Amino acid sequence: MELMLAQPRGFCAGVDRAIEIVERALAQFGSPIYVRHEIVHNKYVVDDLRAKGAIFIEQLADVPRGQTVVFSAHGVSKEVRLQAEQLGLTIFDATCPLVTKVHIEVAKMRKEGREIIMVGHHGHPEVEGTMGQSEKGMYLVETVDDAMRLEVNDPHRLAYVTQTTLSVDDAAEVTAALKYRFPDILEPKKGDICYATQNRQDAVKVMAPMCDLILIIGSPSSSNSNRLREVGARMNVEAYLIENASEMDPKWLEGKKSIGISAGASAPEILVEELMEALKAHGAVSVRKLEGVREHVQFPLPVGLGGNEGRGSSISHDSI
Repeated sequence: MELMLAQPRGFCAGVDRAIEIVERALAQFGSPIYVRHEIVHNKYVVDDLRAKGAIFIEQLADVPRGQTVVFSAHGVSKEVRLQAEQLGLTIFDATCPLVTKVHIEVAKMRKEGREIIMVGHHGHPEVEGTMGQSEKGMYLVETVDDAMRLEVNDPHRLAYVTQTTLSVDDAAEVTAALKYRFPDILEPKKGDICYATQNRQDAVKVMAPMCDLILIIGSPSSSNSNRLREVGARMNVEAYLIENASEMDPKWLEGKKSIGISAGASAPEILVEELMEALKAHGAVSVRKLEGVREHVQFPLPVGLGGNEGRGSSISHDSI
């Protein structure tokens, strides 16, 4: 049985940055540091930070006045940001810069008087944060059916944005439907789906034809991890999403000769290593690292966390 490792996989620059923000805040200000929502959607990461002194909350009312709060990588609405300021909280924003880019697009398009259609998953914190950038004039669609049924005030004054962690193929279908329905709709100057989501999905597409089983490491709440499993399944390969090696069912391995492995952008490499060890215990004899895109992405840290005052230090990500 051969193991194949998709490249790239695992942590992206936005996730690296978010985790580093919490760790630096703990080192600089001491425990507790409050984090609104899971900093990233991965249980291993959240449990590790909790053990170091982070307290994860959903409501800012649970944060004592004057304490420090970190906003998760998914971003927050204007209302949440205002509430934090009114409570006198010290804020460090771990919103992924690529999500912030979408927020800026929303502000610009609303200023131009356009209504905005967001393509994304209902209830996801990134979607809630982006939809919360404007009090009105925004619509959420998830599917082609949603796009075809949508009624707007002025079909000639529309724009769209997307959640950054969508399936590239699904998003293309929905945005094509929007363009068909509303020919005058304005699209982002640069696509909103992030580089890491695109690269990891492309890597699974390359790997899938060589596998008879695909295992994706990631949490059930992780959008980009779920999309990786879907990519494999759509290519007619048996594919499962698991949080860690303990969730692997040995029955999946029966008759399999080649097993592909990848990990969502919020899943640490240690979980991949543990899965490989478990698979070796079940008869895997070789590991092949596939070629893939090299990622060299740098995001600045917030000022006030030990970085270069005025600019912030940078977190870089290099994956092959």
